[in-house]
Amino acid sequence: MKSRTKVVVIGGGIAGCSTLYHLTQEGWTDVVLVERNELTSGTTWHSAAQVTNFGMNQTMVGLKTHSIQLYKELADDPDYPINYHHGDGGIRLANTECQMQGYRHFASMARGMDVHFEVIDADECARRHPLISTDNLIGGLWDPLDGDIDPAQLCQALARRARKAGAEVYRNTPVTGLVQHADDTWTVQTEHGDIDCDIVVNACGYRVNEVGAMMGVHHPVSSMEHQYFLTEEIQAIRDAGHRMPLLRCPISDYYCRQEKNGLLLGFYEQDCKTWGMDGIDPNFVNALCPDDLDRVTDVLEGAFARMPALMEVGIHTVVNGPITYTIDGAPLVGPIPGKRNAFCIIGLRAGLGEGGGHGWLLAQQIVHGEACYDTWCLDPRRFTGHANVELTALKAIEDYQNEFRFHFPHEHRPAGRPAKTTPLTPVLAAGGAEFTVVNGWERVDYIKPSPEFTPTHSFGFDETFDVVAAEVRNVQSGVGLAEVNGFNRIEITGNDRHAFLDRMFCGLVTRREGRVGLGYLLNHHGMIKAEATVANLPASDRGEARVWYGSAAASEFHDMDWLRQHMHGDEDVQLRSLTNDQTILVLAGPKARDVLLASARADWSAEAFPWLSVRECFVGIAPATVMNLSFSGELAYEIHVPNASLYAAYLALRQAGEAHGLKLFGARAVESMRMEKSFLHWKADLITEFDPFETGLDRFVRLNKGDFVGRDALMKRQSEGPRKQLAALQVSSTLGPAHPGASLMQGDQVVGTVTSGEWGHRTGLNLAHAFVDPVFKDIGSEMELESCGQRVHATVIPPCPYDPGFDRMKA
Repeated sequence: MKSRTKVVVIGGGIAGCSTLYHLTQEGWTDVVLVERNELTSGTTWHSAAQVTNFGMNQTMVGLKTHSIQLYKELADDPDYPINYHHGDGGIRLANTECQMQGYRHFASMARGMDVHFEVIDADECARRHPLISTDNLIGGLWDPLDGDIDPAQLCQALARRARKAGAEVYRNTPVTGLVQHADDTWTVQTEHGDIDCDIVVNACGYRVNEVGAMMGVHHPVSSMEHQYFLTEEIQAIRDAGHRMPLLRCPISDYYCRQEKNGLLLGFYEQDCKTWGMDGIDPNFVNALCPDDLDRVTDVLEGAFARMPALMEVGIHTVVNGPITYTIDGAPLVGPIPGKRNAFCIIGLRAGLGEGGGHGWLLAQQIVHGEACYDTWCLDPRRFTGHANVELTALKAIEDYQNEFRFHFPHEHRPAGRPAKTTPLTPVLAAGGAEFTVVNGWERVDYIKPSPEFTPTHSFGFDETFDVVAAEVRNVQSGVGLAEVNGFNRIEITGNDRHAFLDRMFCGLVTRREGRVGLGYLLNHHGMIKAEATVANLPASDRGEARVWYGSAAASEFHDMDWLRQHMHGDEDVQLRSLTNDQTILVLAGPKARDVLLASARADWSAEAFPWLSVRECFVGIAPATVMNLSFSGELAYEIHVPNASLYAAYLALRQAGEAHGLKLFGARAVESMRMEKSFLHWKADLITEFDPFETGLDRFVRLNKGDFVGRDALMKRQSEGPRKQLAALQVSSTLGPAHPGASLMQGDQVVGTVTSGEWGHRTGLNLAHAFVDPVFKDIGSEMELESCGQRVHATVIPPCPYDPGFDRMKA
């Protein structure tokens, strides 16, 4: 066994084997995989092994497409062919028009990745799958490339290719400890000796937290018992003359695929069960849980109704084994939060179908720092301090119970809430607030007009339209108050803080005390990594001179890791998170200054406190830090308050606002207003697939300012010209907004992809942002938006359709 290697991958299932293979494909061949038993002896061996192209976003579709193409190549390898039923086709059923609406959106989204789904009616579903009944069925989504694969053969094929490239695989080699050294390298301790390495990868399936504990971290991954059975032979399948398509049924919570001349039938029962919460037997290897078919009786009845042939056939084999889930159902693939040179590829509930793509994206991140797609939907850092065992288990149960029911826009399911709150959460709830969830935080979405108000989940405009419009009107003409909790805030101190930030940002960073600036951080490929405000606070009785770095709530772990990774050892720079200590109250509207004047002693005139200023003060009796910033396009103040004083500041502002008609507003109103200003959202419009020039942020780039992270790569990219360009669009539809991922078309050609969309209530425009082919970037360019099955006209318009001179927010 080697004593030194570049990467050690721990775990020999599909996650580990795929990562090992793809590392060799990216050029790193001095790599090792260690497995405590035999390859595929965990969840992989009993996988139902379905391989679908369906995904909830373009990154997921892209990685699944890679899996399908890779598996087809492996199956066709004459030296080591594997069993892969490729292209049997698959149907996702629907019994409501809202589900069909969603399928039409996903078909549009997939088209942008050159994946072609088909939305079909109930009769066509039955024609393609003659075993099903059309009772209580409207239609479905057809995936022509759906299929299934042999799990053990797949992993052995990947391991074989990795070995041929130079990698090594050590079976029956349990890991007993992990030690990280001062230079951030690792020693992997095993029962057969130690291996020193640069990088460690946790690919341990349901034993993920046994290895996580060895490096002092916990991963939000929980396991669920999952049952399927194999039927005896079905005569109709034998006589069909073709393989049956796969079936996934959100109506009755089951799936099935052909297995020989019978069916493999799997269940997602409501009376489901977690597994391994109190530890896992070390001898649980190539093992299963006891059968418990009583638990799936309700699901089985629905399956019988959909497929009457099942009532005439016996059960051949029952399988009940653990599968892993995360808080949102998507895997954790990428850097481990708070650790250097440590990655994970875990929580793969559909591991076999997706594993080829997951290993591909992870290998790119390890070798190159980023993948070809933005991987935020998989990033382990998208969950922060709230992601404990109990929350993960509750969300795993909820997700299991809704396996084939996708999330609608603005749908926030109830399990595990509230995870993060502020002192104002119950106060706002009592005032009629409906909450959305941002990085676990309960944030006001809108104020309900009545306690019983319940909007319909839909891809179109819903009953909140007029509610949000009223909130926006109040902000535009009077004054509104919103709580923005969880906003990422990092306090940066030390004599070298400004030089450090200058190196991190691609543009000029203000150093003036009492001033605030906005800027962008790039990765080493010159692509957008982060967006942040920088506020310079002078020394006071609240602390030494310091910088407040502020960014999106979801970026809490992401940005801290990025900043820490780029600190030099000889720099006088210290970072301290204030994210969970401070909350923002946003005061917005033309009367905002009047309310602030009535609640805080200071000169708040435009001359004394102009746009992009920051000042410490008291709001009522609450210590506060106020910034003259606006995400709404109106005059606005961000009032940062310690959580201990938040309620006091809120009461002071509400009391001062009574004379000016102050009302609460929520996140949906903010979304509408920021679209009208063409302000961008991190991980919606700002992603690692595009550079700042392609994203329309030229004014924030200073290539001549000296060295900064990503500068050389950005200069090279600039010389090559843009591949896409972010554009503002007006959509000619009053039925619904443009949804992220939707395709923009010219005839049969995809010419762009929507990143965000919403109705602008002040402009009366249906607005969208989209990355389009450069030839379509000019104002007036016309195309068609695929909107849930319909094509609607879309036109490129000048950015910032509301108050383009920024006069209102600078008033």
